[in-house]
Amino acid sequence: MRDRLGSTEPTEPTATESAAARRPASEAAGSATAAFSGTAALRANAAATAVRLRLTTVYVALLTVTASWLATQGHGERARFVRHNSSNVHHVEVGKWWTLFTSGLVVDGVPAWAGIAAVALALGLAEWRWGPARAGAVFAFGHVGATLLTEGAMWVMLVARIPGALSRARDVGISYGLVATAGCLLALGPPVLRRYGLPALAVALAVAWATDQQLADAGHLVALALGVLASRTPWLLTRAGRQHRRERHRRERHRRKPQGREHQDREPQAREPSRTP
Repeated sequence: MRDRLGSTEPTEPTATESAAARRPASEAAGSATAAFSGTAALRANAAATAVRLRLTTVYVALLTVTASWLATQGHGERARFVRHNSSNVHHVEVGKWWTLFTSGLVVDGVPAWAGIAAVALALGLAEWRWGPARAGAVFAFGHVGATLLTEGAMWVMLVARIPGALSRARDVGISYGLVATAGCLLALGPPVLRRYGLPALAVALAVAWATDQQLADAGHLVALALGVLASRTPWLLTRAGRQHRRERHRRERHRRKPQGREHQDREPQAREPSRTP
C-alpha cells in the first residue's frame, strides 16, 4: 500500500517472476557449458590427429621453427645458412652428406607458409593412408634420390667441362620430396586421378623446366618419376590395396543402412492388416 509520501512498500517476487529471472542465468550457463564442450572436443580431435600424423606434425614443426628463425635473421645470415646446408657437388665431395637431409628443412622459392601448408597436406594425406613409415620413406626417397641424381648430372657436367656447371650451387628446399609424395598419391589414387591428375602434374613440371631451364626444374621431373616408381613397389601396393578395400566396404555399409531402415519401416505397415478382426 502507499504511504503518505506516495511510495510503494517492497513486495516479494512471485514464483513466475523468480523463474523468469533465473531463466537467462541458466541459459547463459548452458551456452557456456556447450561452448566449453565444443572446445574440448576440438582439442581432443586435434590431439588425436596430431598423434596419428606424428611424422607430419614433427616435420611441419621443424619447418616452422626454421622458417621463423630465418625470418628474424639478416640477409647475410640467411644466405650463409642456405650456403652451408645446400646439398651441392662440393659438399658431397668433401663428405658433408648430412646436407642431403638438412637441405630439406628450408622452404625456398615460395612463401614459407605456402610450402609448409603444401607439406602438411601432401605428407599428412600420405601418412593417413599409408602410415608414417611408408609416407616418410616415399618423401625421403624422392628428396634424396632426386638430389643425388641431379647433383650427379651436375658432377658429370663439371668433369666434362660443360659451361654452366656449378659445384657450389644453391640447392635447398622441400620440393623434391613434396613432388614425389604427390606423384605417388596420384599414382595410387582413384582411376580419375591416375588418368588426368598425374599427366597434368607432369605437363606442368615439364613446362616449368622448358621455361626456366633450371636444374631444380629437371629435378622435379625426376622426383615425380621416383614417386611413381615407389607406387609400384609391393610395400606400398599391399597397403594401398587394403586401404581401397576398407573404403569400399565402408561405402557399401553406408549404402546398406538406408535400405535396412526402409525395410524396418515397411514391416509395421505389412503387419497392420493381421491385427484387424
